[in-house]
Amino acid sequence: LACMTPALAAPAPVPPPPTIDARSWILMDQQSGRVITSRNADARVEPASLTKLMTAYVVFHSLKEGRIKLGDMVTVSENAWRQAAPKLGGSAMYIEVGTQVSIENLLQGMIVQSGNDATVALAEHVAGTEATFVQMMNSFAKRLGLTGTHFTDAAGMPNPEQYITARDAATLANALIREFPEYYK
Repeated sequence: LACMTPALAAPAPVPPPPTIDARSWILMDQQSGRVITSRNADARVEPASLTKLMTAYVVFHSLKEGRIKLGDMVTVSENAWRQAAPKLGGSAMYIEVGTQVSIENLLQGMIVQSGNDATVALAEHVAGTEATFVQMMNSFAKRLGLTGTHFTDAAGMPNPEQYITARDAATLANALIREFPEYYK
């Protein structure tokens, strides 16, 4: 009997990068941090609701440090409530002034619904004021090496002084996954 060796198949060709209708984007391997493909990854763009990634990062740090707990109740301020106003053009959880909402529910409202009201309520609870929280956001951005990023509010409202790069957004997302696996779900 003759021994038959199966023919080795030619390696599959690598497909070209996807066509994405965006000014700036990046595809990064989360495990290695290696950039697979990108377009204008270092261009500054308005972060919009991607700002909430940094808000989550700061809140998760406060949880990890034990300064707050998921079950803590937050009293919704008028400022947070006003973020749901239709004229602002943002998303909302539609929480009422003076109501008490848990940190966990506010996080879900921020992450799932992109609620600006929930986001501001979290920022005020963690730092006292949204302005102080924004200082914390920019401090963490610096620590993470996000050199093309600057925040002016916690929710991502339009402002020419608020910007992020695709590379920085990917770095921030990677830090969230790596540093806070317990909250990734």
